[in-house]
Amino acid sequence: MDLSIKERLDNSKLPRHVAIIMDGNGRWAARHGSARIFGHEHGIEAVRSVIEGAGEVGIGYLTLYAFSTENWSRPREEVDGLMSLLVYAIDSETVNLMKNNVRLGVIGDMKMLPRRVREKLESCIEKLKDNTGLTVILAISYSAKWEITEAVKKMVSDATRERIDPSQITNELFESYLSTKGIPDPELLIRTSGEYRLSNFLLWQIAYAELYFTDILWPDFRKEDLFEALLNFQNRERRFGMTSEQIAG
Repeated sequence: MDLSIKERLDNSKLPRHVAIIMDGNGRWAARHGSARIFGHEHGIEAVRSVIEGAGEVGIGYLTLYAFSTENWSRPREEVDGLMSLLVYAIDSETVNLMKNNVRLGVIGDMKMLPRRVREKLESCIEKLKDNTGLTVILAISYSAKWEITEAVKKMVSDATRERIDPSQITNELFESYLSTKGIPDPELLIRTSGEYRLSNFLLWQIAYAELYFTDILWPDFRKEDLFEALLNFQNRERRFGMTSEQIAG
């Protein structure tokens, strides 16, 4: 009997952190003759399935790119619909996240979010804070350039106050000023919908991540597709600048 993709995974070689650019909701809606928000609504089922799958195989961290700082420039109707959908999704999924022992985190410019969205997120994070399983991080009103710029501003401020010595700045020190402080860098980045771009997402953190692109539109993506990406990851040689011979040795 053939093994399923999940059964073929080597649990000792799973990435600790997986990041996903959830792309294709608009095109999925267009294919179904509906407004873009229809695609975003159906994307919730994909989120639910992927969170479930990541928890099943023991992934430690899952970061989902939900809304970029650039997305604020989209038509007002779509942005308002997305914010309302976000509130609905948090309300409807909190119980399920609690049942699955999931913690929740958020990265991004929270000041840009409507008050009702911030309050829902803060409430959900508080309710789930003592869970010990998968940590799901939502990147909302986020962009890597924004994050890096904010980190530089904080470092300059601390240097001006002589809290840090500029001559002693290292990669590790800089990382302590990023939104992802204390979170391991993603080892696998997945992008759906057949686009081959990073879209200003975790640019510092994915320096050595494996990139996986699929033509599947996000609303059709399921945990089995996640397992396929994980299996592909396990069949790659990660060298981090070294040679294959060095890795083998």
